[in-house]
Amino acid sequence: MGACSDIRILDLSRILAGPWCTQIFADLGADVIKVENPDGGDDTRRWGPPYVEGPDGSSASAYFLSANRGKRSICVDITSPEGQALLRDLAAKSDVVVENFKVGGLAKYGLDYDSLRRINPRLIYCSITGFGQNGPYAGRAGYDFVVQGMGGLMSITGLPADAGGGPTKAGVALADVVTGLYASIGILAALRHRDRTGEGQQIDIALLDTVVAMLANQGLNYLVSREDGVRLGNAHPSIVPYDSFSTSDDDITIAVGNDLQFRRLCNVLGLPELALDSRYVTNEARVHNRVELTERLGSALRTRPSAYWLAAMNDALIPAGPINGLAQVFADPQVKHRQLELKLHHDRLGEVPGVANPLRFSRTPVTYDRPPPLAGEHTEAVLRQILHMTGSEISRIERSALTEER
Repeated sequence: MGACSDIRILDLSRILAGPWCTQIFADLGADVIKVENPDGGDDTRRWGPPYVEGPDGSSASAYFLSANRGKRSICVDITSPEGQALLRDLAAKSDVVVENFKVGGLAKYGLDYDSLRRINPRLIYCSITGFGQNGPYAGRAGYDFVVQGMGGLMSITGLPADAGGGPTKAGVALADVVTGLYASIGILAALRHRDRTGEGQQIDIALLDTVVAMLANQGLNYLVSREDGVRLGNAHPSIVPYDSFSTSDDDITIAVGNDLQFRRLCNVLGLPELALDSRYVTNEARVHNRVELTERLGSALRTRPSAYWLAAMNDALIPAGPINGLAQVFADPQVKHRQLELKLHHDRLGEVPGVANPLRFSRTPVTYDRPPPLAGEHTEAVLRQILHMTGSEISRIERSALTEER
């Protein structure tokens, strides 16, 4: 059984941050009930191409598939009194609610934290927003791209201005993904607190807060020096050489983390004198003289192909690697050995791909028992199993709260 197999999560979230969080719990065995609107479901179902097309005409976007495996989907009209009552009944029988509506958006439906904790005091209620439950921006909608800019991440990502570069977002919706990770950590901590005290609580997590928190060393660099970070392309502000370099046929990465590794690199490149030069002998000196050093190293690396240099650096215990395209990533022998590419069977879509959860447990392994659902695929099963509704009750609900377009 999964580590969280005794947990039920009512997932009122959509797009990415919330679904990423709840997918983690589904991988860990939790019963995740994804609530979707009857008019098309989660917006990301239509964010494509590409799509997986089923033989019966059903389809699912790759975007939706990336964050929704392991869940059961029900369609509920949250604007109808009957639909709201249904969700309150489900919340009463759940351990966690995850939602990413605008601040106060669920209060008018009686589905906010204050309303639900009255019927389930043990409930963990995780609210994911762009800017948090309070503050001057609390009422704004939050989008990953906008928050990457506001939170400073884009200002330190991309080529320097003098190299023709500009602020650049990460290649995936990193604010959403990391917010989902933080949300899952917060939920686990709240569940642990509930184990000790019996008390539920609300978790307030914001995309902007997450991006500022994940600035890590860059954030502390500013707070210590009060000097703004700058874009360095692939270079590191505090470690040199820690960059991408062109060889005679491609580009590679080199990540020298200490002076011993630097001496080894100099020997591999046939430049042993650099390791004795006072301008480069320590990392601090290398940071101050990064331009000249990078030029010397780059000239040497351009004389031979990537395969030669990577083999030599691997033998010398110097951290280095190729810059793989996605086809190369999923063909990589280590990626294959770790079985990071999934193939899940869906009764209507056929074979559905996925990317594995990176967690490896010795006693409670991650399982992939259920592919990403079609919208409303499990409505009847959930109502029967959890709320013990009869067939006639379900039919009546489906004619009203579950099928009425919003």
